[in-house]
Amino acid sequence: MVKRELTAKIRALLKKFPIVAITGPRQSGKTTLAQLLKPKYNYVNLENLSEREFAVTDPLGFLNTYRGGVIIDEIQNVPELFSYLQTVTDKRKINGEYIITGSQNFLMMERITQSLAGRIALFSLLPFSIRELKKTEYTITEWEQYAISGSYPRRIVQDIPSSDYYANYIQTYVERDVRLLKNISNLDTFQKFIRLLAGRTGQLFNQSGLGNELGADNKTINAWLTVLETSFIAFRLQAYHSNLNKRIIKTPKIYFYDTGLLCYLLGIRTVQELNVHFAKGSIFENLVISEMLKNSINADTHSKFYFWRDSSQNEVDVIAETDVNLDVIEIKSGKTIQPDFFKGLDYFKTLYEKSRLHVVYGGSENQTRTKYKVHSILNLPS
Repeated sequence: MVKRELTAKIRALLKKFPIVAITGPRQSGKTTLAQLLKPKYNYVNLENLSEREFAVTDPLGFLNTYRGGVIIDEIQNVPELFSYLQTVTDKRKINGEYIITGSQNFLMMERITQSLAGRIALFSLLPFSIRELKKTEYTITEWEQYAISGSYPRRIVQDIPSSDYYANYIQTYVERDVRLLKNISNLDTFQKFIRLLAGRTGQLFNQSGLGNELGADNKTINAWLTVLETSFIAFRLQAYHSNLNKRIIKTPKIYFYDTGLLCYLLGIRTVQELNVHFAKGSIFENLVISEMLKNSINADTHSKFYFWRDSSQNEVDVIAETDVNLDVIEIKSGKTIQPDFFKGLDYFKTLYEKSRLHVVYGGSENQTRTKYKVHSILNLPS
């Protein structure tokens, strides 16, 4: 059993709020976590047609039937329930009465903001992190195999071959979630869009270039990317521009939440293929950023992540802003520490003297130097 780092925080807030919401991608372990938190709670899944029909046609009757301790799975399928949840929980005043889950972040957040503000504790559960897998039978010893295999709980625990797992994941995602989120007439073109986006991981998001290749306008490309963000497939890393330099690049970069899916989309099936692939450095960069994102969410540090590049091509891979602290991180897939790893960090230090400098690389050693901290991918900075 892999203990999820969010467990203690969710348990604490179940005592403070009538509703706890757990969002995250499909198969990230939301239902398993909810049932472990409250094994005696009733469970209802709104992907079940009969349950969904009950909730749609008689939401108040549904909530009067399922009350006093209930897990409602995939609640975004019945958005009408949110306003009724506000009414019934205000009346009953029972903390921890409902745990709701959903795999479409933006849709849930919109409904929660409209109806449940102040009544709900919100959590995002991403797939396993390297930190969560430590001291378990699934502990990670080499980043390359982990990058290819991905971090979805079912794939890891059931030891499903990555190619089989992600082929089914993509098919399910496109056939179910995409149709629900967006009326996309040509699903083949949308799948091509996902694969083209994978080939641009870690690059500036060029809407026009993608549109020209797919025969789609900028509005369509942006809408499709929003679909991927909504369902926790990909995300934009925004540029940092806090008055450090007026000549900065402001276009976001694109990354995937899970590198197993990314490698599958790129046709990478083995470590040997990864080691000779043109995108190896970008995949490692994606892995580090997604792991840092997981660690921040799990530890509830509220860190904000950015990249920085100016018009003279000076850049750093990640800036992590937490409260008043600014951690500047360079990411290198090489297993041997080289002097040029620190070049971008040194330049950034001249612009923001108080920044803390880090390198994350593909080797195994951790070092504390006079000006820098050097981290193995297996021991990332918090």
